[in-house]
Amino acid sequence: MNKSKKMTLSKKQNLTGWVFLAPGAFLIFIMSFVPMFRALLLSFKSGIGANMKWSGISNYVRMFQDTVFVQSIKNTFFYLIIQVPVMLIFALILASILNNKDLRFKGLFRTMIFLPCATSLVAYAIIFRSLFANNGLVNLALVNLGILDQPYAFLTNTTSARIVIIIALLWRWTGYNMVFYLSGLQNIEYSVYEAAKIDGASAVQSFFKITVPLLKPTILLTAIMSTNGTLQLFDESVNLTSGGPANTSITMSHYIYDMSFKYVPNFGYAAAMSFLILVLVAVLAFLQMKVGDKRD
Repeated sequence: MNKSKKMTLSKKQNLTGWVFLAPGAFLIFIMSFVPMFRALLLSFKSGIGANMKWSGISNYVRMFQDTVFVQSIKNTFFYLIIQVPVMLIFALILASILNNKDLRFKGLFRTMIFLPCATSLVAYAIIFRSLFANNGLVNLALVNLGILDQPYAFLTNTTSARIVIIIALLWRWTGYNMVFYLSGLQNIEYSVYEAAKIDGASAVQSFFKITVPLLKPTILLTAIMSTNGTLQLFDESVNLTSGGPANTSITMSHYIYDMSFKYVPNFGYAAAMSFLILVLVAVLAFLQMKVGDKRD
């Protein structure tokens, strides 16, 4: 009898849980999974509006014959390979410095470093475009200091345009990842560092032997999120360099937007390119989890 009552209570609790979960799950299904499924079907079609017809895998074949899209893939991975590791290293170093309990005004420093990520994506991209313009502050400073004889066209040179995007990304997102590391560091007992210091460990040794190993799950999380975000990079390419010069800084998401709304609309082709990004995100996240998860 008691067992029956316990089972009944357990079922009631489970039912209550599902009642609360159902509205959110339903909305996620309707607002996320249904559009994803319809987009998948759309990726196998070509044409415009009522004239769209089934075209099989032609859109997927076309992607790898499209020189602009191939260039956008190269550009995106260039940003990914350089920006993500540098950003995460900077964020980890800053978090370690700002976690020092003896540091004065650390609350102010934390706020100052985090503030850029509260800036509007469009606003900060426009600000960096103004800074690196021919008559911008950066050129003005470099010319006045005698480093340059005349203003340098940062945004119309392939290499410098890409570097400007990377600098902008570092400025905006380093503080965001730093907060994750700070949160993880505050869960590590300070006595561990004090014990290491008593044993003669230097700050560098403590960083690599204590901080990095204990923050490994957080580092993995930020690496996956940063990879996901970089593969979907859009605002910086559109507002900072406009994909130029000659599409040499354009990203995949920027090109998908152009194919959907700027040029003659080709939603089927754009959907196919979007699913390639989905696959890349999933594969890279899986690889990072496999590499990062060393549990026995």
